[in-house]
Amino acid sequence: MGARVIPVEPPPTSWVLPDPAAAEPGLELLGVGADLEPGTILAGYRAGLFPMPVKRRGPIGWWSPDPRGILPLEGLARSKSLRRSCRRYEVTVDTSFPEVLAACGDPRRPGGWITPDVRSAYTELHRLGWAHSVETRTPEGDLVGGLYGIEIGGLFAGESMFSLATDASKVALVALVDRLRQAPGTGGRPGSGRLLDVQWRTDHLGSLGVVAIARDRYLALLERALVLPPAL
Repeated sequence: MGARVIPVEPPPTSWVLPDPAAAEPGLELLGVGADLEPGTILAGYRAGLFPMPVKRRGPIGWWSPDPRGILPLEGLARSKSLRRSCRRYEVTVDTSFPEVLAACGDPRRPGGWITPDVRSAYTELHRLGWAHSVETRTPEGDLVGGLYGIEIGGLFAGESMFSLATDASKVALVALVDRLRQAPGTGGRPGSGRLLDVQWRTDHLGSLGVVAIARDRYLALLERALVLPPAL
């Protein structure tokens, strides 16, 4: 595991970002523009937004899916084969953030959206202690999968995953969920009140236990999560 970095609060954003609570139900793209300064990105997550290019190389959009995909910490599906994979690999945290980000942003991946500007922005957020990676490794130490995301208090906003070997990204997700479940939660109960955001529910993520919830429910869970201490 990498050395724990206490998050450094950057200067506040100068932009007024959209308010998801006031958005039309079902509308996902709430605004286009602003910048990718650390203070702007963090303000977005705290409000229930996340930045993603409108098109593969288009301008930055500010998204708030309705419904929103989340993974309840107690709901992660762990098949027998996945449990075997968890024993086959080793997991580290924050030891190879640039490599994980680069693998997730490989332009050869279908639907790739991680532009050079996005990579630069999240690298800076990692330097400041807000962006984290979970790495899956072979017993020999080779990086074969992982994920990265933003952690603000009890919110972990998963951004992307990659896998070069069977179940490697899923093993990283299992490790992340276990860390979040063990961290102090609401009322001192481990994991209680923590929120693992995955943006959208897809069939693949649904097979892992991801559910879709209405935006107003998501915003209520977010408010509860932000007051908790970080887990990573």
